[in-house]
Amino acid sequence: MSTLLSSLGRWSYRHPWRVLVSWLLALGLAGAGALVLGAGTDNSFSIPGTESQAGLEQLNRSFPQVSGTSAQIIVVAADGDSIADEPYRQDIEKTVDELADLDDSVLSATSPYDENVSGMINDDETAGIIRLQFDGQSTDVSAETQDDLRAVVADLSDELPAGSQTALGGDLFATSIPGVTLTEAVGLLIALLVLIVTFRSFVVAGLPLLTAVLGVGISMAGIFAATAFATVSSTTPLLALMLGLAVGIDYALFIMARHQDQVRDGVPPEESTARAVGTAGSAVVFAGVTVLIALIGLGFAGIPFLTTMGVAASAAVAVAVAIAVTLTPALLGFMKGRVVGRPRRERKAKKDAPAPAPRRRFSDRWVSGVTKRPILVSLAVVIGLGIVAVPALSLNLALPNAGVLPQDNEARQSYDLVAEEFGAGFNGPLILTGTIVTSTDPLTLMQDLGDEVATIDGVKEVALSTPNETADTGIVQIIPETAPDDPATADLVRELRSHHAEWLDEYGIDLKVTGFTAVGIDISDQLGHALLPFGIFVIGLSLILLTIVFRSLWVPVTAAAGYLLSIVAGFGIVGAVFEWGWFADLLHVAKVGPIISFMPIILMGVLFGLAMDYQVFLVSRMREDFVHDPDAKSPDRMTRRGAALRAVRSGFTGSAKVVTAAGLIMFAVFVAFVPEGDSSLKPIALGLAAGIAIDAFLVRMTLIPALMAILGERAWQIPAWLERILPSVDIEGEAVERERHLADWPGDDSVVAADDLAIADAGVDGVHLRVAPSGTAVVTGSSSGALRVLALAIAGRVTPDDGRLRVAGHLLPGRAAWVRAHVGAVLATDAAPLASQLSEALRGRPAVVVLDAVDRLSRAERDQLAARLRDADPSIALVATAVSPQPALDLFESAGRPAPALIDIDTLAVAQTASTTTEVNA
Repeated sequence: MSTLLSSLGRWSYRHPWRVLVSWLLALGLAGAGALVLGAGTDNSFSIPGTESQAGLEQLNRSFPQVSGTSAQIIVVAADGDSIADEPYRQDIEKTVDELADLDDSVLSATSPYDENVSGMINDDETAGIIRLQFDGQSTDVSAETQDDLRAVVADLSDELPAGSQTALGGDLFATSIPGVTLTEAVGLLIALLVLIVTFRSFVVAGLPLLTAVLGVGISMAGIFAATAFATVSSTTPLLALMLGLAVGIDYALFIMARHQDQVRDGVPPEESTARAVGTAGSAVVFAGVTVLIALIGLGFAGIPFLTTMGVAASAAVAVAVAIAVTLTPALLGFMKGRVVGRPRRERKAKKDAPAPAPRRRFSDRWVSGVTKRPILVSLAVVIGLGIVAVPALSLNLALPNAGVLPQDNEARQSYDLVAEEFGAGFNGPLILTGTIVTSTDPLTLMQDLGDEVATIDGVKEVALSTPNETADTGIVQIIPETAPDDPATADLVRELRSHHAEWLDEYGIDLKVTGFTAVGIDISDQLGHALLPFGIFVIGLSLILLTIVFRSLWVPVTAAAGYLLSIVAGFGIVGAVFEWGWFADLLHVAKVGPIISFMPIILMGVLFGLAMDYQVFLVSRMREDFVHDPDAKSPDRMTRRGAALRAVRSGFTGSAKVVTAAGLIMFAVFVAFVPEGDSSLKPIALGLAAGIAIDAFLVRMTLIPALMAILGERAWQIPAWLERILPSVDIEGEAVERERHLADWPGDDSVVAADDLAIADAGVDGVHLRVAPSGTAVVTGSSSGALRVLALAIAGRVTPDDGRLRVAGHLLPGRAAWVRAHVGAVLATDAAPLASQLSEALRGRPAVVVLDAVDRLSRAERDQLAARLRDADPSIALVATAVSPQPALDLFESAGRPAPALIDIDTLAVAQTASTTTEVNA
């Protein structure tokens, strides 16, 4: 991957206009799609397969008058007045008539004075509620209808006696459409300041912001365009905005910081860009992939709107990664070498005074202090974060309702007035529904059922218990004693469901508990049940990925443990603010109480990927320094331990600046969405901001170095059997560095070159080989299997275990994809016909063609092969393998090719020709 990214970075650097125009075109297309296709967001929540959703669907079919969204107008009489007095009754009845004729979407407008309805006037007769039932969900009610409704309420308010109150609310207005405010710009300003300090250049500091904003524009436009094909909640674009900005800035920062350091060390800008994208860019791609997997894993909950949210946010992250590895090097191509910035001032020695000692950076002093007392530091961090996590034990989850809207919002005012005048349960009624088609007396049946439901603890009253017009479906509307987001209301739903079998036997009705409050409770319950499997998935994924990356068992374990500490501490801070009320006023929390139910699972998914960013950038530098330290291979344990400790300190010092900047930027972006953000997004933004700060500065930059110091050289040990089965993933750019060191090897124009080539499983060891352009070679030996594996290695199909191999100008194994594109392979024992294999091998004028097991071909097949080779481009080099070499020699002679070098891997034979020089040591 690192070599692919390195080449991509070099190409982008050389063609900056093409890359920039391509991304601007993508932005234009996405924007056009949003304008043409955008259907708006939808805040209706559903959860297929649950009892509440099934009940709503049944009501849609048989009782549409109670299945759609609703609104309500509460009228509170002036002090000393009664809502039953004539001035109020006349004005309210007149308004009800106007509302009934308001729009075709209004199914009914019910007066509080209706004889068939009870409970719409409170016991003190100081307030009444007008109920409106709409056809369809809240998104089906047009903005014009809502405006007309507000106008009618305003007229009613003007007509009522002085001192009275009116407020419009209900399900239709229970959620607000979040937007972006100027407060979020403060986060970008802080990010810019951090970048200026990091790069010491205004121009360079602006580039990560530019790439991040462009990426966010593309992803946001794409999300709004996707509303034409999928249901997208209004929180989804803002979550994508937060993540897109944070990771977009950080990913560009990682690449540009590496590039700036290299240019300061004298590396040419183009070469430095290629190296930076190949090394830091590889880590960026890995980190981005972990975020993608975690976000897509939100589908574990089985809730469609949450799955859509995860997919949309992952798309924003994918765009950020793509822009980081393409547009960032393109912008560096515009700047050429102007990225150095102002160097730090060094202290000058006074006249006749000795030169001052080099100034120790803060990161050096910090890691030295941490690793000096690692056990004490580790205990302090773990115990401290454990205390911070205590409020997480009291977290209650619920879907948002009008009660969490700002206090100046009319729907919030209506919510509070209803709770004050009628009780908190009036804001979240429950519905029992079932089929009663077999009943001979549906009215009595429903009345008896309603009377029994009214006796259950937690039920304040039964507002309605009636069959529908066709007497095939009945409903019982229940007013709980507690608010919709109160845990006691969820307990009441479970209590009602526990009577299912009893009421089925007694009344013959298969009853379902439904209503929008019940749907919200079911969603919260399902999200709560999904947290454990999702946590196992995320932590298991981190263990597997980090084991592959670092070739270690302890590093993944410490990383996963640190992630768990960050998560529970982040939950604790959210709980302290939103449940306990600490700093709630300072952060403009509209109401202290339950937290939006999908906060924990989103926080777990997002923070996982971001935590792995910091883990990779810090620990990969430690591993690199340890591997390159000669003492790491010492037989003396204390010497190895000293090398491990030096690697922890030097690796931390080398990467602390960029990780600190990245953590500050992410914290600034997330925390900017807290003070004035949407009520649904506030807990998520605060959890992410707190989690990032804790993970970056307490876990990754304090706890992890301390644990690595405790582990010493054991941190980098892995069982041999596990090392063999793990795939190789080069996120540290080792292949790029290897190519840089071997740029001048082999020092000639050989199209195939190998030194000390070894493939252990095939018994191939110590092969030295040179084949010039248009040259030929025949490799022979006693093992046909070994010959085939060697042929496949030359063709880029098998990875050598050791040594050097360059084919068609590309170094293996890093450039295996390029070698496969420039080297043809003909395997005589394959099932595919020889002619088709050779045609495929010669397609595109390859630099080399490898012919395996030529001696197994019949004479006719060899003649056919020779005829095709005579017509092929003579510049193609040919390498053949055969246990018996003579058929291969005859083949090349018949094809009119130069005399080949004969290589016997069993006898250490050496042969030379004008076109080929080969040497084999077995």
